[in-house]
Amino acid sequence: MSLRDKYCIVGVGETAYTRGSGRSTRSMGVEAIRNAMTDAGLGAEDVDGMLCYQVGDSTLSQTLATDLGIRLNFYTDTYGGGSSTETIIGLAIGAIEAGMCHTVAVFRSMNGYSALRMGGAPASGNPPPAKVNGSDLDSAPYGVSSPAQRFQFTFARHMYTYGTTSEQLANVKAVHSKHASNNPRAYYRKRVTVDDVMNSRWVVKPACHLLDCCIETDNATCVIVTSADRARNLRQRPVHVMSVAGRVNKPFQDPLAHYQCDPITRQAGYYAGRVAFRNAGVEPSDIQLTGCYDAFTFTPVLLFEGYGFCKEGEGGEYVSSGIIELSGARPNNTSGGQLCEGYTHGMNLVIENVRQLRHQADDFCPGWREGVHTHDYAEGGCRQVKDVEIAMNMGWGTPAVSSALILRR
Repeated sequence: MSLRDKYCIVGVGETAYTRGSGRSTRSMGVEAIRNAMTDAGLGAEDVDGMLCYQVGDSTLSQTLATDLGIRLNFYTDTYGGGSSTETIIGLAIGAIEAGMCHTVAVFRSMNGYSALRMGGAPASGNPPPAKVNGSDLDSAPYGVSSPAQRFQFTFARHMYTYGTTSEQLANVKAVHSKHASNNPRAYYRKRVTVDDVMNSRWVVKPACHLLDCCIETDNATCVIVTSADRARNLRQRPVHVMSVAGRVNKPFQDPLAHYQCDPITRQAGYYAGRVAFRNAGVEPSDIQLTGCYDAFTFTPVLLFEGYGFCKEGEGGEYVSSGIIELSGARPNNTSGGQLCEGYTHGMNLVIENVRQLRHQADDFCPGWREGVHTHDYAEGGCRQVKDVEIAMNMGWGTPAVSSALILRR
């Protein structure tokens, strides 16, 4: 039995994207969930499910539910970072379908700059634990400890095999910075050029300059999922879930073992796309807007190839062709994404696509309501994609793990 269009995202909310928030993940999580409830027109009595994901850096669902006066019929706190957003939206749908609850708040709260940083010490300067165990024994003793280092092998091979260039990757940052410049929520709103990216210091050669990396931020984010029947009576126009694919793996999905599976350059979206497109009843050509995980500039390249938006080896040409700009045929990460708006392990990319499908992306744009356009290349507003009806989110856990979400207006 198909679940297409039976469930909807009815509320979205977030905190500011900051550095050095000076707040607990508990405080930020409460704010984001409350904002999403307000957006949907829901009270505490209307929400009975809660899901979050974290990597030992958040506050548990039951604590935030208590703070908000919510009595839960269902909750689960999932371990995971990238690729988790789409996955637990799918879990929320499953919980509702099973009759365990009827309305689920899905949240992520993280002090991703001032506390636990991915692969590095927090801004406070306190060093990470010295203990090395598990799969880290295969990498950390050899100096491979951060995501930029671990993922670099895949993209170095892509550059070697297909001739993909650093300039093509830098274009991803330049485009996303244009989008962010018209987003008052974005942490980094300054437009940058390809030359700016190329002239920033190396983090890991051959494909990762400093400006090829995402903006680490402190923030909390939330989306609320319920049935289409309930959604009809709520405040916002519901955004329907056409399909979801969660944490789909390549063969040999261990953090390093997947390099034994050819082609090394193939991202797990190659497999996740088969699930997502089949269940939605659409093809890549039907997608008008993408939210593509951009922890680094090279992750969208591999995801676009994996999900079939271009052929393998043509991702560099795809992202530099103009298609991902607001004026292009299929804009990507119109809020600025994780490269510029803020790093959320992917939740903000879903929130942006929901606002785009509601045709509300410009509601918070300075000057828009007064008819003053602050950009020089988009049609119809600051960053609102004209007449958008179908959008897709593509998540990245590692080169071996991906998830996807297809939404419609």
